Amino acid sequence: MTRVGLCQLNVSDDPERNLLTTLDAVRLAATQGADFVLTPEVTNCVSTSRTHQRSVLQSEQDDITLAALRKEAQALGIWLLIGSLGLKTGDTDGRFANRSFLIGPEGQIAARYDKIHMFDVDVTATETFRESAGYRPGNRAVIANTPFATIGMTVCYDVRFPQLYAALAQAGAHILTVPAAFSPVTGAAHWHCLLRARAIETGCFVLAPAQTGTHASASQKTRNTYGHSLVVSPWGEVILDAGEKPGVYMTDLDMGEVSKARGRVPSLKHVRHFDGP
Repeated sequence: MTRVGLCQLNVSDDPERNLLTTLDAVRLAATQGADFVLTPEVTNCVSTSRTHQRSVLQSEQDDITLAALRKEAQALGIWLLIGSLGLKTGDTDGRFANRSFLIGPEGQIAARYDKIHMFDVDVTATETFRESAGYRPGNRAVIANTPFATIGMTVCYDVRFPQLYAALAQAGAHILTVPAAFSPVTGAAHWHCLLRARAIETGCFVLAPAQTGTHASASQKTRNTYGHSLVVSPWGEVILDAGEKPGVYMTDLDMGEVSKARGRVPSLKHVRHFDGP
């Protein structure tokens, strides 16, 4: 069994303040026996203001959240998925990276993944997002090997693109991570069914730690997120739903369920290439 702890957070646009909350959550998960702890997308800062982001975000080498969580993973001897961090880059257009990190128990960066699909949508007449205006997309799918499983790394809006998850599973992933800061509107409509579908299609565990609630902001415009951090089994069963309250949520994974599900419906072996349309 692998014991996992999902940290459901309600972070603000203040990275220093958020770090204290995140450290407390990670430590609590470890005290409850977690081998693998996961935080949500944009663990360091939820903000709708590009101006504010430019003033508080840092580069990877300088980021206080990354440095502190690497140190904490080493101190606790755990595997830690930092769902993602908003980070400054050297891009000439000034766009940030939305980057997920897998940290090993010696504090090493075992893998990093830049979110590929940008959330450029009009959810309602008053709720629009243009993630690509502030963040530049990644272009590389990533898997990482650990002693308990091979992990395929994704972030939030990626969940709507099943070809990414098929590629990760075909490359050997047993666990798919989907840290998120999902809109309440799309969350209520699509969150559960999308995550269940990705698990069913691939025969993987899906671990989706999420941001939740109304996020405090120095600007007048706040942001709301859906919550409901999920763990879905390879057979598509929701085995953990964290609801809407911030906190640490624990469950155990029997990795034998991956081969069992794939043995019952071996769809990964049935993929056929085709012409057209």
